[in-house]
Amino acid sequence: MGKIKDATRPFPDHHTLKVKEMPIFERPREKAQRFGIRTLSNRELLALILRTGTKKDSVFDVADRLMQLSSGIRDLPMLTYKQLTSISGISDAKATELMAITELSRRMAQDQAYEFDVVDQPGMLVNWLQKELGYAQQEHFLVIFLNTKNHIIGHKVLFVGGLDRSIVHPREIFKEALAYSAARIIAVHNHPSGDVTPSENDLQVTKILEEAGTTMGIPLLDHVIVSRRQYCSLRQKLRID
Repeated sequence: MGKIKDATRPFPDHHTLKVKEMPIFERPREKAQRFGIRTLSNRELLALILRTGTKKDSVFDVADRLMQLSSGIRDLPMLTYKQLTSISGISDAKATELMAITELSRRMAQDQAYEFDVVDQPGMLVNWLQKELGYAQQEHFLVIFLNTKNHIIGHKVLFVGGLDRSIVHPREIFKEALAYSAARIIAVHNHPSGDVTPSENDLQVTKILEEAGTTMGIPLLDHVIVSRRQYCSLRQKLRID
């Protein structure tokens, strides 16, 4: 009896082969169906999504160029429509499909964050926030509104631009909190540079919101700074209760 091929072992690199020229069990679709979708490499997953290459290049070549442009798969959400279509083999339709996939990923993370107590499941909250704001090229200030069980009942981007005391108005934040009948809030903003070290302005804004929340009876639960790969919670730094 023949030896069964290990599904987790990488198959030979068919750099120049078209998918239809590959042995059936090595083609991404057939491999996924036979061994499970998780056995596919990032390159194979992208090839499965892209489906076809060009007359000169295989779909794997196109997938390679895509990963090279985005420095892997994690930064795919950063690629614009123009950047995607600049790759030979990625049509308008394929670019739109790739953008739809990253948007679905963001929405799934958001739905998960909405389902749980954010204090008990902070990882889910951070996962969503990094997808929500981590790739933005400008600073966005978002406020999350919570009920008494620390479940998210809404969120809203209230300010865009450099974070400063003169820009972030507590009255706008707590006006929205009252409209949502929020029991407490979480403030969030991104650092496009990728460095989530809080600035002096970040600390000052946090103190102002903490004081305003105490006065309004809608306490600030935390102020979170996010980037694509990192985050920082100011809860411990300022001992927000």
